[in-house]
Amino acid sequence: MSSINLASKYSEKIAAKFTHSSYFAGNVSTDYDFAGVKSLTIYTPVTVDLNDYDRTAAANRFGTPTELGDTIQELVMTQDKGFSITIDRGNDSDQMLTKEAGKMLGIQLAEKVVPMMDKYALNKYFHEAGNIVGADKAPSESNIVSHIFEAATLMDNKLVPPENRYLYIKATYYNLLRQASEFLAVDSLAAKALEKGLVGEIADMKVIKVPDCYFPENTYFLIAYKDAVILPNKIKTARVLKNVPGLDGSLLEGRNYFDAFVLGAKADGVYALVDVDSVCETPAVTKGSTTTIESNTLDSKVKYTLDGSDPRYSPTAQVYTAAITNPEAGTVIKAYAYKDGMFASGVVEHVCV
Repeated sequence: MSSINLASKYSEKIAAKFTHSSYFAGNVSTDYDFAGVKSLTIYTPVTVDLNDYDRTAAANRFGTPTELGDTIQELVMTQDKGFSITIDRGNDSDQMLTKEAGKMLGIQLAEKVVPMMDKYALNKYFHEAGNIVGADKAPSESNIVSHIFEAATLMDNKLVPPENRYLYIKATYYNLLRQASEFLAVDSLAAKALEKGLVGEIADMKVIKVPDCYFPENTYFLIAYKDAVILPNKIKTARVLKNVPGLDGSLLEGRNYFDAFVLGAKADGVYALVDVDSVCETPAVTKGSTTTIESNTLDSKVKYTLDGSDPRYSPTAQVYTAAITNPEAGTVIKAYAYKDGMFASGVVEHVCV
């Protein structure tokens, strides 16, 4: 139970804790609407390879027609959080009316709701990143820039658009980065940018400095292309109720029904640098009398697909429990390893013959 400190002499100002606005507000995609639904299915078309045009063929000179297929990703909302706070009129009176209800609601949102959602989102983005890269030691002043440029180069090679990339970096490693000549500091007059955490640019990416405590364990930095991540907040309730039965005072209530996702079709737009020892080893596919999939990470599990879709995001992914018997020639097996408390491995791809 919270204690109530009765005032004998008081200041008119409330000493609230330090807070920060959301580090992701405005930096994530808003293209997907969960209004009226708990889950959302996203279809991604699967294009086909080109053929040699045959000028002499009697028919189908363009090649054999292939029906345009698709892969799907189902996004399911899971986070439904609420709070309820009372301000008894008697306690408020004995505290010289210092707790104005609307102001207290704002403090609750700033101190609890916003950081909780940001920490959850950062954790999801790290674990669902399309590129989870292990570093054998923590970045240092001598190599922090090379780590960042290697990440940018990988994303360039995967055709991720250069604009709207955001580098979310721990405060600890930002202090190393700020000393590099490649780092371009934000103009001190850019107040709005500074409020959102933007502190500079490097490798054409906007740099967002985030407190270390927001990051999952064994992580260093995250790069996210804006349209590759979403943070839907379906229900945002924040209200002050007066004259509530059974209470003489004010009732503060809040609810946030939200979640965070990496979009599978754009997963290459999310890059996570983490401790190499916290990443599962990519499994190997072995073809013998049967087809087996194994990872060398102790106690890890494997998920795989047989339709060519990415098993990290596909609803057709299956947990591997036994060897696959006689898959048809041309079947594309994709698999990755995962384990509680660790980051997922990369995806191995095997075409059956």
